Amino acid sequence: MHSLTVDLWIPSGQAGVMSLLRPLLLDVVPTIQQTAALALGRLANYNDDLAEAVVKGDILPQLVYSLAEQNRFYKKAAAFVLRAVGKHSPQLAQAIVDCGALDTLVICLEDFDPGVKEAAAWALGYIARHNAELSQAVVDAGAVPLLVLCIQEPEIALKRIAASALSDIAKHSPELAQTVVDAGAVAHLAQMILNPDAKLKHQVLSALSQVAKHSVDLAEMVVEAEIFPVVLTCLKDKDEYVKKNACTLIREIAKHTPELSQLVVNAGGVAAVIDCIGSCKGNTRLPGIMMLGYVAAHSENLAMAVIISKGVPQLSVCLSEEPEDHIKAAAAWALGQIGRHTPEHARAVAVTNTLPVLLSLYMSTESSEDLQVKSKKAIKNILQKCTYLPALEPFLYDAPPNILKHVVGQFSKVLPHDSKARRLFVTSGGLKKVQEIKAEPGSLLQDYINSINNCYPEEIVRYYSPGYSDTLLQRVDSYQPLIN
Repeated sequence: MHSLTVDLWIPSGQAGVMSLLRPLLLDVVPTIQQTAALALGRLANYNDDLAEAVVKGDILPQLVYSLAEQNRFYKKAAAFVLRAVGKHSPQLAQAIVDCGALDTLVICLEDFDPGVKEAAAWALGYIARHNAELSQAVVDAGAVPLLVLCIQEPEIALKRIAASALSDIAKHSPELAQTVVDAGAVAHLAQMILNPDAKLKHQVLSALSQVAKHSVDLAEMVVEAEIFPVVLTCLKDKDEYVKKNACTLIREIAKHTPELSQLVVNAGGVAAVIDCIGSCKGNTRLPGIMMLGYVAAHSENLAMAVIISKGVPQLSVCLSEEPEDHIKAAAAWALGQIGRHTPEHARAVAVTNTLPVLLSLYMSTESSEDLQVKSKKAIKNILQKCTYLPALEPFLYDAPPNILKHVVGQFSKVLPHDSKARRLFVTSGGLKKVQEIKAEPGSLLQDYINSINNCYPEEIVRYYSPGYSDTLLQRVDSYQPLIN
């Protein structure tokens, strides 16, 4: 009778429901207590107003008290309520900490029943995920070593939740990540990279990423757990989240130093990430795109490793194909990092016909501000090294003035030293176009134009200057033929 009534009360007023459910938590019949706790959990899970009502109804102290005393079914239900309240906001999670729940939840991590451990780990993870202060409170309660024991338990569901909780603790700061490392978590997490369970893998990869991202030392700790080359098998996984989190982990390691990037290259990581980008779409591609950019940014040799592994055509595809601006922006940034080192690097990017795409994204009013900024920076990075003139020439006609000066600058560097290029520049119409550019006297652009013009005989320059045909016609008009 009681449990039926609980279900019927749920849609009614918040305060009324709480005052009716609270005494049921103290009922002498255990199933009624559990049903009341489950009802509260479902209410609190629904939205933050109802979770707030649970806090204001002074229900949490009762739950925490019972959590230590009652049977496993009640413990699971009570931990579910705490998780449901704590998930909504830092303020609600703090209310759970303030009522002394952390110590009791940590004791539940040592419970004989795996379901109780799982419910407690879940609640602790949801509290820790909000911010560093709450995460520190979870650490101070002694949760981390017990969560590391939980990931070693045979139950897959418990492993998943414990790995997720460790990830939520480690993500906020290097100090919190260090507590996870000091508890010996990394070696155990690394051993689960090849677990057949996809959901477990994606939590494990996430936890390792959240440790590695903070510093060189922490990234090296993860690498020393021998995650290479086994982590590369995850890039071929059927599950999109596993792929994405594997790329994220590799990115968080490679971004720190040239040495760590080189380690990734030596393990075959760059080629594997490029294949992975080719095999997926949308946001799954994003960490892989960024990883290639980070690797290429470190040095000429590392950028060349991305080029040799055929990274540029794949990034060009992402730039053209992906509908989302933030993914296009990441691809633009990565291409700029590859092309900015030497003329050879710039040419590798230019030959894929990427520059016109970058220009149209920069010029488009539909592009986000971030995409415009990243496209412009990538164009400048590539142009300032590019000596491959066929890729530059279309820019003479299409580029806005702030880009045009870089294009003309590159021609002024190449033409004095290349006679074949000088001839081609005339026959393709490039020299004529340069004469039509209106530059401020004394400006850098004017200096570049003068440098180009100095590569040619004066009469050639005059011939291609605007108005020259009119001058010739005037001479025809004023010419007096000699009549015998």
